Amino acid sequence: MAGRTIDLEQEKELLHRAREGDEEAFRKIVNLHQRQVAATVMGMLGNCPEAEDVGQEVFIQFFRSLDRFRGESRIATYLTRIALNLAVNELRRRKKEKQLLAAGAEGWLKASTDSREEANDARRLIAQALQQLEPRFREVIVLRFLNGYSTEEAARILKLPLGTVLSRLSRAQMKLREILLPLMGQEK
Repeated sequence: MAGRTIDLEQEKELLHRAREGDEEAFRKIVNLHQRQVAATVMGMLGNCPEAEDVGQEVFIQFFRSLDRFRGESRIATYLTRIALNLAVNELRRRKKEKQLLAAGAEGWLKASTDSREEANDARRLIAQALQQLEPRFREVIVLRFLNGYSTEEAARILKLPLGTVLSRLSRAQMKLREILLPLMGQEK
């Protein structure tokens, strides 16, 4: 979730001002949510030139849809959904081979390591493993572990039943484990 947050009333005020054409209000919305959008897009696409383009497109689409945004969810949730949709579209455009996400991700993402080098190696391995996953599994891992959403919040964002999200999370974790264990020199 976004590192910097505002309360619902402040968010509604910024949204109202942005709808009225206040560029500074829209700029504040972008500043509040750009890290979260970047994390979502990079989690889905990896660190590639297209990721920055997709991140910018998220805010362009949000700007174009300001009048249609009903406010039934927080702006962060809405932007995350746009980011996921655009990232999946980019993956389809690339016609990359997609594989399932596997887990143990939470442990590896949060594991303390003895050195910065080991931490960087672990991050690199996880990023490589994420890119091998099918988007429907990758998005669950990105939302749950990289963006810090609860499983229930992920289900709302993805507009899926909680059971489906739990199932995808479980399958993603198994696949991620299958991918990561050999890379880390461990047996299954």
